[in-house]
Amino acid sequence: MSALPPDSAIYVPFRLGRRPAAFKALAVLAATGVLAACSWISVPMLPVPVTMQTLGVTVVAALFGWRLGTAAILAWLAEAAIGLPVLSAGHSGIAYLMGTTGGYLLAFVLTGLLVGAAAEKGWTVRSLASAFVVMAAANLFILGIGAAWLAMFVGASKAVALGVTPFLIGGILKAALAACGIEAARRHLPLR
Repeated sequence: MSALPPDSAIYVPFRLGRRPAAFKALAVLAATGVLAACSWISVPMLPVPVTMQTLGVTVVAALFGWRLGTAAILAWLAEAAIGLPVLSAGHSGIAYLMGTTGGYLLAFVLTGLLVGAAAEKGWTVRSLASAFVVMAAANLFILGIGAAWLAMFVGASKAVALGVTPFLIGGILKAALAACGIEAARRHLPLR
């Protein structure tokens, strides 16, 4: 792979920052649909189901950048807060957002900021390996914040046993899938 040109330090594959406000709003709305669809792909587990939410969050942030990626994640969570069935298994509402999965959902917002910022620095498009490292770190970050929140409900050791350990392999696989998706976007979208 060739090195990125010097002015690509703020390269984000979809380059939404250059688009009109109406286009950005539609992109954010479309991203909430993608995030909802990723949420509905779910394997029931207690206390937290395995979903494709982390994949959706990391990819949206990497493709949109930190501002619009985080805006999309916040809009998706706002949809959930007002009762739209956009979370795993169609869950929604403030009570669900503040329940055992609340830390994971909060971590999604922070992940949008971090992965989006990494994308704008070019870290997600330098190589497949660098994209994987960013995505794997994001998955571990989500698990860590989620487990810290979950610990308030079930205690620290149970939070790790129930909210981290079962999700490590899936997190690595989702990180690899996200990195491949970003690499595909990089190859098919021009750098300029």
